[in-house]
Amino acid sequence: MSPEFPMAHPTAPAELARRWALAVAEARGPHAAGGPDPAPYADNLLSRWAEPQRRYHTVAHLAAVLERIDELAEHADDLPVVQLAAWFHDAVYRPDRSENEERSAALAERALPELGVGAARTAEVARLVRLTVTHDPSPDDPDGEVLCDADLAVLAGAPDDYAAYAAAVREEYSFVPDADFAAGRAAVLRQLLALPRLFRTPMGYDRWEHTARRNLTTELELLTG
Repeated sequence: MSPEFPMAHPTAPAELARRWALAVAEARGPHAAGGPDPAPYADNLLSRWAEPQRRYHTVAHLAAVLERIDELAEHADDLPVVQLAAWFHDAVYRPDRSENEERSAALAERALPELGVGAARTAEVARLVRLTVTHDPSPDDPDGEVLCDADLAVLAGAPDDYAAYAAAVREEYSFVPDADFAAGRAAVLRQLLALPRLFRTPMGYDRWEHTARRNLTTELELLTG
């Protein structure tokens, strides 16, 4: 059976900022001429992740995704790009809008060139952010697999932690009537369960697939029963 893990506690902002600076430096490459101080960009991103409308898509979620990427790092082709994509993947988040991923990708496309990250890596970060719309990377996309697996790993939490996750998602959509939310959430759960595999990396599949499917099935039964 796949091991279960608790929802991550927020990592200290200073540690997250240090990780951000390291990922930016590695993405610039050893021969880069440098760029502006990445610290103000970290501050901006962390302030976005701390916006009041967020209940699940918070700094704690960012920290958890980065931790899961660490666990899956050996599967990544370009680890700094995956790490930067994690920072941007929900940087723009309004639960009442449908273009969050596109706006988050566009933010990366503006910010990373300013930081001295090259065009190819900037484009790859933006592509990975847009991939989180479907969480359905192609088999020849290891970086997409790592990011999507890390983002979905919350689905494999222990029962109490999964319930807390589901409740936080409901809070983000508190403006939606109960019946409408239940119908929309059930559609999302069915879409996930219909995927041949939720987790595409070998490690992610072995650790999390069984538990995640059990949690999704239980939530779907509660919503529709």
